[in-house]
Amino acid sequence: MSFLINAWIWTMLVGSIIVGTPLVAIVWAVTAPFDPGRYAAGRLFRLIAVFTVKLNPLWRFETTGQLVRDPRRPYVAVSNHESYADIFLISHLPWEMKWMSKETLFKIPCMGWMMRMAGDIRVVRGERSSAIQALAAARDRISKRVSVMIFPEGTRSRGNGLLPFKDGAFRVAIETGAPILPLVVAGTRRAMAKGSFRFQRAHARVKVLEPIETKGLTLDDIGALRDRVRALIEVAHTRLLREIEGGEPA
Repeated sequence: MSFLINAWIWTMLVGSIIVGTPLVAIVWAVTAPFDPGRYAAGRLFRLIAVFTVKLNPLWRFETTGQLVRDPRRPYVAVSNHESYADIFLISHLPWEMKWMSKETLFKIPCMGWMMRMAGDIRVVRGERSSAIQALAAARDRISKRVSVMIFPEGTRSRGNGLLPFKDGAFRVAIETGAPILPLVVAGTRRAMAKGSFRFQRAHARVKVLEPIETKGLTLDDIGALRDRVRALIEVAHTRLLREIEGGEPA
């Protein structure tokens, strides 16, 4: 039964990506002249991810917390990273963000094409020049009034604890004056564990914390800001896991 359910989910997922690609292309072509931030094409791309979750009988995803009032005010959103399922979960938030993602995802047919049309940001792990270009691209998206989404751990953690946060997201926020928007994901580790592409039953939730203003900060404040945000996410992550395991409503 588990094999059949996974076969159905993968078939549905691949089918949604194939069907969604020309739809995103149409929206991208129609809106490109007046939407330099590719907000509309990106939003449709995230909604395709939400649609696939609704067809997945094993996943129950929820959002909670402080929602953004103005979707066109740019933030630098940062989140802990548990699994590939984080992408599907965070896509449920009702505003567009450009994701900083590893190069391998951009190489996937259809998926990578949609990521490019959506204006997502490619980064090659371990290459300094690529990291510099990615941060410049993040500043570009913010200048076009679109938020960016970065996993400051850089990769998925295997345990419940958080990995150390890298400086890049916090540098971009301070340089552009954009607020940091902390996000907390919990429960996705069970949805798709690291090193596995098998879907499993999971109840997961993303919580939006209060934004943190960066105006008035300098590059000397990067470390303190990074550590402050990591501590907030770590505490909230522990609480969110308890809520999920205790069956508390969002």
